[in-house]
Amino acid sequence: MQKCLRAALGGCLLVAAVPALAYEAGDVIVRVGAATVNPREDSEQIVLPTSPSPTVLPGVGVDGDTQLGLGGAYLLTPSLGIELLAATPFEHDVKVQGLGIEGGSVSHLPPTLSLQWYPRGAAAGWQPYLGIGINYTVFFDEDVSSELKGALQATLGASRADLALENSVGLAGQVGVDIPLNDNLMLNAAVWYIDIDTEAAIRTDVGTVKFDLDIDPWVYSLGLAWRF
Repeated sequence: MQKCLRAALGGCLLVAAVPALAYEAGDVIVRVGAATVNPREDSEQIVLPTSPSPTVLPGVGVDGDTQLGLGGAYLLTPSLGIELLAATPFEHDVKVQGLGIEGGSVSHLPPTLSLQWYPRGAAAGWQPYLGIGINYTVFFDEDVSSELKGALQATLGASRADLALENSVGLAGQVGVDIPLNDNLMLNAAVWYIDIDTEAAIRTDVGTVKFDLDIDPWVYSLGLAWRF
């Protein structure tokens, strides 16, 4: 145990002793890591036009997913930068609350453009930062599960069903830190909150059911960053 503690302490001291240049205007920072989207969804009720009275369901739940996160930042000054966040497509399973069945799945891409502030940008060492920006979420590959199709056939007499989600534009906020390993290589950790509001539509051959869905995820990222 003592040997492990000495090794861990030695590694920390080694990282702390690595010289690191301060950020400069014109620096380009590329960040790559695992990004986890953790939805905090708020779904409107789903009203099915059943007879003699409509069937009201509480809404839907959306699970999380982890993909490769990619980010590129350009420093306008040592303290101000612009970052574009991208990722490989996230895929989420959707559950119909009240029925306890899988509703289907949906994929999305959430490119986000942010203005970042680096309070220690002109100093060497750790570089914390804050950002605020605009997110544009594109939804695609929306699929309805066989379970939901069966339920819609039983309740509405629908022989087919399709799912569609409108693309979303919303604000995004972030906090992160670059921890230098040498002059140009860093550990990176970041957290985003993204406002993603959409309207979902379940289209069948006997009618269309629409409901609002606020996904509003927290996004967590851990990886490496390179400065050029």
